[in-house]
Amino acid sequence: MAGFEGVVVSDPSLHNQFTQVELRSLKSQFLSMRTSSGGGDGGPLTVRDLSVAMSKLKIAGDGLSEDERAVLLGESFPDLDHQVDFELFLRVYLKMQGRVGAKNSSSAFLKAATTTLLHTISESEKSSYVSHINSYLGEDPFLKKYLPIDPMTNDLFEISKDGVLLCKLINIAAPGTIDERAINTKRELNPWEKNENHTLCLHSAKAIGCTLVNIGTQDLAEGRPHLVLGLISQIIKIQLLADVNLKKTPQLVELIGDSKDVEELMSLSPEKILLRWMNFQLKKGGFRRLITNFSSDVKDGEAYACLLNVLAPEYSRKPYPSTVKELLERAKLVLEHADRMGCKRYLTPKDIVEGSPNLNLAFVAHIFQKRNGLSSQMKQITFLEANSDDPQVSREERAFRLWINSLGIPTYINNVFEDLRTGWVLLEALDKVAPGIVCWKSANKPPIKMPFKKVENCNQVVKIGKQLKFSLVNIAGNDIVQGNKKLILAFLWQLMRYNILQLLKNLRFHSREKEIKDVDILNWANDRVKNSGRHSRMDSFKDRSLSSGIFFLDLLSAVEPRVVNWSLVTKGERDEEKKMNASYIISVARKLGCSVFLLPEDILEVNQKMMLTLTASIMYWCLKRPITEDRTASSDGENGSSSETTSTSALDDTASESSLDDSGGR
Repeated sequence: MAGFEGVVVSDPSLHNQFTQVELRSLKSQFLSMRTSSGGGDGGPLTVRDLSVAMSKLKIAGDGLSEDERAVLLGESFPDLDHQVDFELFLRVYLKMQGRVGAKNSSSAFLKAATTTLLHTISESEKSSYVSHINSYLGEDPFLKKYLPIDPMTNDLFEISKDGVLLCKLINIAAPGTIDERAINTKRELNPWEKNENHTLCLHSAKAIGCTLVNIGTQDLAEGRPHLVLGLISQIIKIQLLADVNLKKTPQLVELIGDSKDVEELMSLSPEKILLRWMNFQLKKGGFRRLITNFSSDVKDGEAYACLLNVLAPEYSRKPYPSTVKELLERAKLVLEHADRMGCKRYLTPKDIVEGSPNLNLAFVAHIFQKRNGLSSQMKQITFLEANSDDPQVSREERAFRLWINSLGIPTYINNVFEDLRTGWVLLEALDKVAPGIVCWKSANKPPIKMPFKKVENCNQVVKIGKQLKFSLVNIAGNDIVQGNKKLILAFLWQLMRYNILQLLKNLRFHSREKEIKDVDILNWANDRVKNSGRHSRMDSFKDRSLSSGIFFLDLLSAVEPRVVNWSLVTKGERDEEKKMNASYIISVARKLGCSVFLLPEDILEVNQKMMLTLTASIMYWCLKRPITEDRTASSDGENGSSSETTSTSALDDTASESSLDDSGGR
């Protein structure tokens, strides 16, 4: 694409270990180290210097101490006085990442980055995901001419290059996330249109809970296998685990002893709930071992044989898997039993024996979808219904949860009201939004058994909130520990709003660092629409006329004239028309590159908080573009001639943004 300048590494094998996002970031860090080397006089950077320099900049993460880095360098490079160039620095970085990976080999799939240290892909996983795509998208009107995909080729990555397949897959995982009218689906897409699809895909993936690290639109355009497969893996798993929660499957209360344990179950990740469900069913079958993972614990196939026999004894056939000693043969019989139940094959006998964690998780999740073996216990389900949230609270919890997860903090949360009660996640989020503001020496890291330790964390959260001038009258740390939903949502809203206002304040367009207020965002939006020649306006962020969607469509068209297809816009008079416009607005905003986490219902009901965040996201996207690009887009209008100029403004934005931007308040 025009205007894209990549970092070039002379060794192709080394170059292929990194995305362009990673290379640009590492090049910047390398130059920073070289400038400060030699006591700050910019002298030569040697291997000996790397241990201290990389520790200070936290390069390759916090997984290695300075001493561990020094030992690794000594083992790998006999001459510690050797001068370091950028390529040697990259090799050192890979070695350190490898050592960190060896120390921290296990993590939940949703927190796993879409990148991997060694950029290789699992052929078994590729084959499984291709089969899933062929099954769920085979009849799609646009994609059916490309499907079925042959799993033995790299066609998956070629077909993904225009972004259409990935957008459609997101809608299979979370129906309605993307308004498909916003997807560019011409037979031949130009670079701008492909970039729009990739941007829409990445921002929508974040909006359903994917963790995106070091992946940008350029990586998707190039069809980089490890990144594309990593993204597809997360999307499919979100689909398969969608029902593994109390809201979708209230019968899960059968797993707990009494209503006091409901809160604990609500705080568990879908993966852990699935493990608890599996052990619950295995206990019925007299299985004595506890299954703690989807890898080594299920390799022998014994747990699967017992599980399927408990859930679907009518499909058992001789020879029974439990009577077969040879592991591959036993795994084969397990899969044949699952086939008779109507389960899709997400793995092969070899994958079971080798303990493939991703594919075993997918397999168990699909078994849960087909037949969970749970009975309805009305007393406990009635308890759940009595304690369920009203729709607006649920939507706000969802928006804040997704926003926090998009910040790139170490902890992945599954439920705002449960996962924030230790205070630790809030401290991580505060440190991301306002770097350096948290006193980590006095913070208590989970797991926390003593309640007063949680209160200490939450007291620091409230103290920092007051420093940031949040309205926290009569709020104490214990309110967060007790899971007070109203107060937690109020705090999170102020934190999100602070983040947005700081990002706008720190843009170069506001070099005087003038404080940004809500009214500034309101006035900017109205002025932008008025200057574009359109006549809609909003009097406030709770203006009921916003429910039609017309103002936001005018605003989106004002900041990028070609992005709105007006033939798809309704008058917004009837409820159905308003809903269509609201859905289209969200997808068009993401297509531009705005990180938004609201739902169409928030626009229909004019949720004041979400209206502010939507407007601010559009404002941030618009103002951060170079002025020349903004003018080009405005002058070219509908003819699309600005495409290759303006497309670079969104290039790889997703990789560097969290919420609106990963930089937080910096």
